Amino acid sequence: MNLVMIFGPQAVGKMTVGHELEKVTDLKLFHNHMTIELVDQFVSYGTPEGKRLVKLFRDEILKSVAESNSPGLIFTNICDFNDKGDWERIEEIASIFSTKGAQVSFVELEADIETRAARNKTEHRLLHKPSKRNIEWSENELRTTATTMRLNSFEGEIQHPNYLRINNSEISPDKVALMIKERFGL
Repeated sequence: MNLVMIFGPQAVGKMTVGHELEKVTDLKLFHNHMTIELVDQFVSYGTPEGKRLVKLFRDEILKSVAESNSPGLIFTNICDFNDKGDWERIEEIASIFSTKGAQVSFVELEADIETRAARNKTEHRLLHKPSKRNIEWSENELRTTATTMRLNSFEGEIQHPNYLRINNSEISPDKVALMIKERFGL
């Protein structure tokens, strides 16, 4: 079994790369907005209760997959490297799978802010993420967090043996997916 965790800033292409990776492997994509969009219909994701419910649903799905005979999962998320709790959460998710003998691979995507702002408006993104359809709000969030959070690691900060960092500003999602597949033997 494999867990491929794709992380990076908003609109860097985590979900899109995940969809492409899903096409060329037996892994299923579980992008972070699948639970956000579900919960947000009933309880605002921005509230403590909304965040609790998102974590609850994610954890139960992750645990169920880790205990199944599934070939594995692609999971996407954002990590603020200035918030120790964010990386601890990534390690917590990884341990759900590694304790079951799965290979856990980390993929960090990075792209410049203008590339991300353009991707923020793509049809594919807006189709799968209704909460991002307010373009003015989501672009403001993207630009604000670029200055208030550290959404990519420092060079050499992540020491995991199955780690790959890709600047995908100029690389198509299908090529990024093939790079990931080849690097981790998926």
